[in-house]
Amino acid sequence: MKTLTIRLTAPLQSYGNEASFSRRTSSDHPSKSAVIGMIAAALGYHRDDPRILTLNDLSFAVRVDQAGKALTDYQTVEWKKDTRKVTYRDYLQDAVFVAALGSDDEQLIDRIAEALKRPKFQLFLGRRSNAPAGTLKVSVFKDDNPVSVLSDLPWEASKWYQKRQKKSELIKNVEIIGDADLMPGKRSSMGKDRVESFDQRNRQHGYRAVAVETINLKNPSFAKDQTEIDDEPETKHDIMDHL
Repeated sequence: MKTLTIRLTAPLQSYGNEASFSRRTSSDHPSKSAVIGMIAAALGYHRDDPRILTLNDLSFAVRVDQAGKALTDYQTVEWKKDTRKVTYRDYLQDAVFVAALGSDDEQLIDRIAEALKRPKFQLFLGRRSNAPAGTLKVSVFKDDNPVSVLSDLPWEASKWYQKRQKKSELIKNVEIIGDADLMPGKRSSMGKDRVESFDQRNRQHGYRAVAVETINLKNPSFAKDQTEIDDEPETKHDIMDHL
């Protein structure tokens, strides 16, 4: 199996689960359907292209490197004259994830990797307004599955976030969420993020079996000499100095 990884980060991300007009929530990690949608856009598939459904066959896992913080956006929508409706939209701020997709069709993985670097359609992380923070970091690994790759991949959190944890040599209990068949022996549950239709008039998702495991990762910003940390002066930030 050949596997590619995608580092997903943006000021805002949102991965919808059950939603209504008045409240659109977000999962705390990217769904398989959201990543498949991004890949389909990169490949130039339209929403009703039957080739999208074949992407469900890709093995999938995602690692939560930087959980981010929840944000709720309050909006009013003018429905009819003198009538407004209220809606709430949930987002994840400053989160970093690493998604991994695998297939025995090595040419398909190579094609996806190339498409993500030169996408045909706009890419976004969950919602159209959530553009990625710059060029996507995409890597390809031979003879390995998504869970194994994510278990060995270095910690991909933002540098500023890594430095906040510089007293810790190991980052513990980093979650990997993936297809249950990639984690034999782990307890599984059903997640509703199998693509059945992206048609805006008839959007549908089915269920797939999902499992979770936790791993420990080395912190590249770990300071071996802890006395240096204790002696570091506090950073003074005074905006009036700049004025």
